Amino acid sequence: MQLSKHLSLAEIMRSETAKRKGISNMPTEEHLANFKLLAEKVFEPIREHFKVPIHISSGYRSKALNTAVKGSLSSQHCSGEAIDIDMDGTSITNAQIFNYIKDNLNFDQMIWEFGTDKNPDWVHVSYESTGKQRKQILKAVKVNGKTSYVPYK
Repeated sequence: MQLSKHLSLAEIMRSETAKRKGISNMPTEEHLANFKLLAEKVFEPIREHFKVPIHISSGYRSKALNTAVKGSLSSQHCSGEAIDIDMDGTSITNAQIFNYIKDNLNFDQMIWEFGTDKNPDWVHVSYESTGKQRKQILKAVKVNGKTSYVPYK
């Protein structure tokens, strides 16, 4: 099943943790509708701009999967409103993806996930299905071994 021209249901459901632990990771109809909106507003514009396949490292997470990966209780991955993009091993950097989204797209939340000051390990981006985008930009850092989110500068 295709959610958009370049995004398939299989891509947003893929999870090694779900496979390993035998966890169902099938989105609801509402969550699929949210992913279609995210694909239209965020994923496809990125794909069209860079003209290369965009690699999703994390898409949908069922509640059981989110618990297994110790995700946030309010994670937008669980409602079909968030994807993580990781372009390692391609001609496009995660920083290029981050800056393109920041400068050109409407989004709810975007996170520079760890990495260095030059390139994040991956980019988290969400699109709120109600249309009320916060345009919140954060940076994930480790503080005393715990993940903390600080405003991106």
